[in-house]
Amino acid sequence: MKKVYKLSPSDLTFLWDECKRCFYLKVVRGYRRPSIGFPKIFTRIDQLMKDHYLDQSTKAISPDLPEGRVYLTGRWVESETIRNHDHQVEVYISGMFDTVLKFDNESYGVVDFKTTEIKDEHVSFYAKQLQAYAYALEHAAPTKLSLKPVTVLGLLCFEPRHMNQDEQGRLTYSGQVAWQPCTLDEANFLNFIGEVLAVLEQTVPPDAAEDCEYCQYRELARITNV
Repeated sequence: MKKVYKLSPSDLTFLWDECKRCFYLKVVRGYRRPSIGFPKIFTRIDQLMKDHYLDQSTKAISPDLPEGRVYLTGRWVESETIRNHDHQVEVYISGMFDTVLKFDNESYGVVDFKTTEIKDEHVSFYAKQLQAYAYALEHAAPTKLSLKPVTVLGLLCFEPRHMNQDEQGRLTYSGQVAWQPCTLDEANFLNFIGEVLAVLEQTVPPDAAEDCEYCQYRELARITNV
């Protein structure tokens, strides 16, 4: 019987690209990197963006989007098992998306909110994460949230640029908001998952990335018997 591993959409973006050894150790061995914490202010801004757009027209996000409304925020998804006969392990996707759009034509879109400098490179960087959510929604495990077809993926980036103060002394930030669409390509995503399976089925962890400070620390602790 093949082993089945859980994949987090965010790990497919960050951990996989940063260090495949750390990725392997988390998914296969259950060894997580130490948490460095995430500033609560970004979590708060993310929630404010979700609350602001919920139930609004999709045109509030971008006039280029099909007619519809902002449908759901912060829901867990889980895919059916992804099988590949060329590999000895299987995986499934589990995670929480930011926002889903429902279009008038009964199709759906997946949106991730980002508070960041607006750059074209963000689209390619976050593509795997968005594709993973889309796959989980279209190929949902039994009893899990299923929405299909997913026809739109993208980022809504907010870049603060100005600070204003009103007569009561309250400060507000203002800035640019940009919709950045991402190409939906399930075949390419599954090819990528094949690469992931090839790493996960190894009997020993892959080499560490040269610049991975976590692996450097582990190795230093090992050789110094700390």
